[in-house]
Amino acid sequence: MEPILHPVLKSIEIIPEGYSKGIYLNRTYGITKTTYNSGKSFKIYGNELGGTNFISLNYYITNEKHLLKPCEMPNEKVVEFLKGVVLESCHNKT
Repeated sequence: MEPILHPVLKSIEIIPEGYSKGIYLNRTYGITKTTYNSGKSFKIYGNELGGTNFISLNYYITNEKHLLKPCEMPNEKVVEFLKGVVLESCHNKT
């Protein structure tokens, strides 16, 4: 049986590996994505450039389920960021 996908997985997959920039709520963020375990886990850190806001999360794909694990912030904050960030590079858009 396939694990149930979390709705933000598609947003995570669109973010390129390494460093990129994106716009969220009219603010620019530096975003770093690192993929581990042959694509079974991801770490994403977004830092508001020139500001104090940040986003930090881990995402794990197990045999049973997909797990979104925000780092010391509400789940809703990372979900809204992942759904709303617009990447600056046009080749990363769907």
